[in-house]
Amino acid sequence: MEAPVTMSNKELDRLKVIHSVIKNHLTWDQAAAQLDMSNRQIGRLCVRVRQEGNKGIIHRLRGKPSNHTLDPVTLNLATTIIKERYADFGPTFANEKLSENHEIDISTSTLRKAMIKAHIWRPRKSHPKHRQWRERRECIGELIQLDGSDHPWFEKRGPRCALLIYIDDASSKIIHGEFVAVENTFFLLSATKTYLLENGRPIAFYVDKDSIYKINRQASIEEQLRDDLPITQFTRAMHELDVNMIFAETPQAKGRVERSFDTHQDRLVKELRLANISDMKNANVFLKNVYIPKHNAKFAVAPQSSHHAHRPLLKSHDLDDILSVKIERVIANDYTIRLKNAFYQILKSENVRPRPKSKIIAQIRLDGSVHLFFKGVALEFKTLPARPYKPYCVATPSVLKNKPSVQHKKPVKHIDYFGRYFPSRTKRLQNPTSSLTLTP
Repeated sequence: MEAPVTMSNKELDRLKVIHSVIKNHLTWDQAAAQLDMSNRQIGRLCVRVRQEGNKGIIHRLRGKPSNHTLDPVTLNLATTIIKERYADFGPTFANEKLSENHEIDISTSTLRKAMIKAHIWRPRKSHPKHRQWRERRECIGELIQLDGSDHPWFEKRGPRCALLIYIDDASSKIIHGEFVAVENTFFLLSATKTYLLENGRPIAFYVDKDSIYKINRQASIEEQLRDDLPITQFTRAMHELDVNMIFAETPQAKGRVERSFDTHQDRLVKELRLANISDMKNANVFLKNVYIPKHNAKFAVAPQSSHHAHRPLLKSHDLDDILSVKIERVIANDYTIRLKNAFYQILKSENVRPRPKSKIIAQIRLDGSVHLFFKGVALEFKTLPARPYKPYCVATPSVLKNKPSVQHKKPVKHIDYFGRYFPSRTKRLQNPTSSLTLTP
């Protein structure tokens, strides 16, 4: 007895059409149009159904391995290499390393299934989130998304540091990246100076509301009346360069750079590990010459317009002056100011003569040098040693070593003009019948 033959609905519909062709109810052209096949395929199916019966409509590879099945030896070798060298790599990244370093070419989906079966990779469930789509800018340099990420980039081989990334919104291309010790104003200005010298001035920077980009406190009434809203040093420098600052309300708004850090914290950490790099100097060289070009070749897209919106730096743009920290100080009566726990004596000059209580601008540049300006004119000054601290009174140690915790005062004797003695008020309250007594 032959085993029963199971068919899908699609095969049953196909069998009905083939029987109509065999009975001369349909032509080959009509059957080919209904089944979306070629005439030759209709003819072959008719021959098979006449010879084998209804099971001739079933595909010959059902229940058999595919003709393109990967060699099990190659798949086992790939999983073994991944276990030894790339155990914490994702399927896509691990497949790239197998192709680059071991000349093993397999599909990512096949490798993912093998890694799941070998308990190397655990599939993740994705929960869809509602987001409003924003169209990309058309030109490179029209909008640059800027952000930093503090992360153990060298794992336990080196110190913890931060990575600053400048990503173009039109193409998702990393324009500049740099490792810095910490994400603060000085390192941000220094990295931005390198970006400006290499690429020019973008139209706008897209940043979050971190304190190095935006002052989040509410402006006072006096500041609102003067229309002098407080801004950070970086935002002030960008305004002087005519670069707009756009502040994102949520991290998802600047998703290009936020999602890129998920990729960098996975791929870049492992690339640095494979290259045996554990310091920022070599990491910056590797980032510029190896990682960023490879990342851009894989993930960057073509912009809508070939025009570059970066603008060149002008002769009036003194980056040493603009990309610095500028602090307002008041001149003391002795023509000194205090800045960063140091004292500076303003010298007598013929060019400009500020008065005491005048406000000047103290400028700290990226190289650490200090410059003082009054109404745009540089002042001559010298550094003074720290002033000695003079207390108002000198504290003396107590004479009593075993000083009681509580000391009670003795009652005060009150004597009037005639020499009569008045008891203290406390004693009079304890003995209200007592009268005034004469002193002996």
